[in-house]
Amino acid sequence: MRLVLASASPARLATLRAAGVEPLVRVSGVDESTVPHADPTKLALALADLKAEAVLAALASGSAEGVGEDAFVLVGCDSVLELDGRAHGKPGTDDAVRARWRALRGRSGRLVTGHHVAVVRGDAVAHRSRAASTTVHFADVTDAEIEAYVATGEPQHVAGAFTIDGYGAAFVSGVAGDHHNVVGISVPLLRVLLAELGVAWTDLWRAQR
Repeated sequence: MRLVLASASPARLATLRAAGVEPLVRVSGVDESTVPHADPTKLALALADLKAEAVLAALASGSAEGVGEDAFVLVGCDSVLELDGRAHGKPGTDDAVRARWRALRGRSGRLVTGHHVAVVRGDAVAHRSRAASTTVHFADVTDAEIEAYVATGEPQHVAGAFTIDGYGAAFVSGVAGDHHNVVGISVPLLRVLLAELGVAWTDLWRAQR
């Protein structure tokens, strides 16, 4: 079966490719600001559900390019960082990145990624939603390091204002839990959700020699 990724994230795409899966990317285009949940886990799940359902609807209506198969898997994800009980998404501005990192340095936060999986078989669609959580320990970075990170342009556009697979890697001193989840998609959780829906993870692998 083919996997459709309802996300524009290059990190999620790279993670799936490294795990042997070649997804089709269909971007939802949903307005994330319309989801009001304050609870980080509920917010991540609601956004993942919204993205996945938007792409499913677009595929069904023909407004998005079709998959070309009657049976496929669709995955929507969204990540937020929980710090002091609050959800933090993409900071957007340089000043927001500075403020975020002054709050993060030398501390630990919880990266929560909501996953919505749909298995489509003809007219039948089965769903599962679940969140994965990973504790992230941040280095006690200096003001100069924060300024250098701001200048890369990376943290403005990623959940929590950091990456573990980019410039921000040196500023993450450790994780407790699934490393892939910090990148934005938990491959072990996907395997479990798909198994519950009757799909073997290995069936999504690219053809091997």
